[in-house]
Amino acid sequence: MSQTAFSSLNLSPALLENLSSLEYNAMTPIQAESLPHILNGADVIAQGKTGSGKTAAFALGLLEKLNVKQFRVQSLILCPTRELADQVAKEIRRLGRSIHNIKVLTLCGGMPFGPQIGSLEHGAHIVVGTPGRIEEHLRKGSLNLENLNIFVLDEADRMLEMGFQPALDAIIEHAPAKRQTLLFSATFPDQIQAISKRIMKSPVMVKAASTHDSGSIAQHLYEVEDGFSRATAVRLLLLHYRPESAVIFCNTKRETQQVADELYQYEFSVLALHGDLEQRDRDQTLVRFANKSASILVATDVAARGLDIEALDLVINYEIARDPEVHIHRIGRTGRAGSKGVACTLYNEKEGYKIAQLEEYIDQKISIEQLPPMSILNQPADKPTMVTLLIDGGKKQKVRPGDILGALTGENGIAGTQVGKIQLFDNRAYVAVSIDAAKLALKKLTEGKLKGRSFRVRRL
Repeated sequence: MSQTAFSSLNLSPALLENLSSLEYNAMTPIQAESLPHILNGADVIAQGKTGSGKTAAFALGLLEKLNVKQFRVQSLILCPTRELADQVAKEIRRLGRSIHNIKVLTLCGGMPFGPQIGSLEHGAHIVVGTPGRIEEHLRKGSLNLENLNIFVLDEADRMLEMGFQPALDAIIEHAPAKRQTLLFSATFPDQIQAISKRIMKSPVMVKAASTHDSGSIAQHLYEVEDGFSRATAVRLLLLHYRPESAVIFCNTKRETQQVADELYQYEFSVLALHGDLEQRDRDQTLVRFANKSASILVATDVAARGLDIEALDLVINYEIARDPEVHIHRIGRTGRAGSKGVACTLYNEKEGYKIAQLEEYIDQKISIEQLPPMSILNQPADKPTMVTLLIDGGKKQKVRPGDILGALTGENGIAGTQVGKIQLFDNRAYVAVSIDAAKLALKKLTEGKLKGRSFRVRRL
């Protein structure tokens, strides 16, 4: 029996059975390192990146300790963004599906407050949320942590980077002193060490490599000379590689918007993602990028944390990341699922020392290359093959993906192969359709009915 099999752990038969049905057989390094300590009740600091399997590590720990009969909040998981909180809650539900009547609740900002109070009144075992909203519920007395036994900080470095320190302090004040605290972080800055000293009791330190191999990514380095526009360099790379989907990382919100605006002027299919966006615009941006109706996303690191985007063809670092670990995290988004990824990094002479730091960190030389020839700037940008239609009705109106698909492909409709991703929110739905079928698709949805009702539909 391999030492890294889940069955070597002291887990309940129901959890082990469910793990094997999900084909979770061997543990990832971070799970093998941290789970025995977590199940033992120790406080744990685990350093691991996205993709290292950290969610399952803490999820199994809290599911094993859960007392379903006690309808009180027993575990609280804090995440930096709503996207990550949703992903974590989804994973906990999957891993805990053999436990009857388990209630996992997400409480995030950007969502109406009232319904969340209602959900809390009905009770929950596990709460996953963002610090600002959790603090607000504690302040207003709608969330009670008296029965909390496990407190998890997921991506703690990002939460501090996003300015959540005061909210974290306020939440800790409400948590019982007798509890288990688990802290997961991709990087380990001084601030994390300081917070761990304050809120943890003799924590066990665990460090595990990511399961994502940056060796499967071709890294290209381009020096941008003074006076040469970085945005022009980005256009050259996009026209040279012609990716179906690419993310361009910038270090500031302002730069993110500027780069997106400039690419838009040159008719690239581009969207910006940064912290100044309203939640609805943010959702819309992510939907359009994930469903391939926009091919380029310009984003800050914080905004892109926890994004569920698979198999990017290209990542461009508009500037080199402030920290080598962040660089690894950025480029790790390309070439997943066994395909070879491409990562391009722009830098100038003044940033040469950062390149040296990076090469030392990854223990490999990155060769400096010439930018593609200026002549390709005359070529037109690629257009996406899909467009997104927005329907003003969603889960609350009982609209289901099957209803949308049926309305589109019914009598004299479009072909099923021309329908892409369908995503539902509370009061709206998005559907991607082939660009050449967009007109007919819009007509079918506008003139037809969903759930016996007519909804307003428009093309984004």
